[in-house]
Amino acid sequence: MRRDGLPLALPLAALFAVAFVAPLCVLIAMSLSSDAGFASFTAQNYVKFFTDRFNYSILVDTLLLGVKATALCLLFGFPIAWVASRSSPRVQSILLFIVVLPIMTSVVVRTFAWIVILGRQGLLNQIVTGLGLSQEPLRLLYSEAGVVLVLAQVQMPLMVLPILTVISRIDPNLSDASRALGSSEWRTLFKVTLPLSMPGIIAGCILTYAACVTAFVTQTLIGGARLVYMPLHIYQQAVGANNWSFAAAISVIFMVAVLGVVALLNLLAARMQRHA
Repeated sequence: MRRDGLPLALPLAALFAVAFVAPLCVLIAMSLSSDAGFASFTAQNYVKFFTDRFNYSILVDTLLLGVKATALCLLFGFPIAWVASRSSPRVQSILLFIVVLPIMTSVVVRTFAWIVILGRQGLLNQIVTGLGLSQEPLRLLYSEAGVVLVLAQVQMPLMVLPILTVISRIDPNLSDASRALGSSEWRTLFKVTLPLSMPGIIAGCILTYAACVTAFVTQTLIGGARLVYMPLHIYQQAVGANNWSFAAAISVIFMVAVLGVVALLNLLAARMQRHA
């Protein structure tokens, strides 16, 4: 960085220190304290978390929930991005509007709409029973399958937009050359387009995963009280049990776990770029 540009970065650095670094330091200090008054410091809260199978089972379930929702987003997001990149500007605008529409809606309104859709008398169950696919209404609400489905729909823009950006920058001559050499459309897609799209796929997976595992409102309203994930677990310990020190420890562990997954994805992206 040039020395004459350093003063321009100071306001941003100060805001980052006040709004992120300082609260994070307080959170870590609270997680190491025996009570909210910082009377003494101990690692008891971390020991309590890892010696109770219930606690780390919630952590594992939350991390796996993010993997499932991200995989579903990728399964549907990549074809949408690929079709949008090959469409006319008008069709591409319509597709992007449909994809981005969930972000433009309040998360509470959006989630309650899904409660109506996934209920026993909801739209999906009416279609299933009306077509004779099932005699009984499916249990979609208050189930992990319902949570994964809603998370995938809500976070889909975070997957589609990075992939679309990368695909749009791929030189179309590469695909033309592949087809000229005898490759089919599908072979060109898997051998040319997909490998060149990996930076966008990795970026979309990182954004989607981080958003899915921390989606407190969606996880709580769709999953209900019987499905406890880390955001709800933290809330229960802080507000319900008034155990702020333990809630802080859970928050730190959860943050480190999510950052670990993000680091693995970044490592995967770097390795793929070296072999590209």
